[in-house]
Amino acid sequence: MAAKILANLIVMGSGIFARAVVQAYRQALANAAKSGVTHETLQNAARRAGKVMTEQEAKQILGVSEDTAWEEIMKKYDVLFEKNAKVGSFYLQSKVHRAKECLEAIYRAKGEGTPPS
Repeated sequence: MAAKILANLIVMGSGIFARAVVQAYRQALANAAKSGVTHETLQNAARRAGKVMTEQEAKQILGVSEDTAWEEIMKKYDVLFEKNAKVGSFYLQSKVHRAKECLEAIYRAKGEGTPPS
């Protein structure tokens, strides 16, 4: 008889506990939505993604100088991109690609040795 009552209490207690956890989770989500935590997180992610590479940083990554021709920049880009593709460093490969994109935009804006499309 005591074992049955004890088992009943354990089952009921775990059911109450499970409902309390679910209710607390729902309340935490509602509080986060009200306080703007989720909105703030999205804004921070957008800010991080919006950081633009500078011309100096792009030239440093590709190892080029102010007076380097576009063809030379593309050669260095190809070498670095392929080297990082083989090694498997996606981060460095993406940095090299972003550097080329940055310099491409600058060369197009200046009209100097405009890179082919």
